[in-house]
Amino acid sequence: MANHKSALKRIRSNEKKRVLNRYQHKTTRNAIKALRLIEDQKEAADKLPVVVSMIDKLAKKNIIHDNKASNLKSKLTKHVSAL
Repeated sequence: MANHKSALKRIRSNEKKRVLNRYQHKTTRNAIKALRLIEDQKEAADKLPVVVSMIDKLAKKNIIHDNKASNLKSKLTKHVSAL
């Protein structure tokens, strides 16, 4: 157990950040899966900017790597245009 006040605060804040990061990451993954399951090209094209924005936010906060974000966006765009 931590002995300093600052260490205790860091433990609390790290836990809050971890929970929020996990929530955002899981929500984005679910949105990506939902986008991949859409059959209609128009509906998928409407949904794509929302999902790309979510991916960009994860990359900006270093929850996922920038290259992974680029790969995901590229593959999703390619998928939507191929519908």
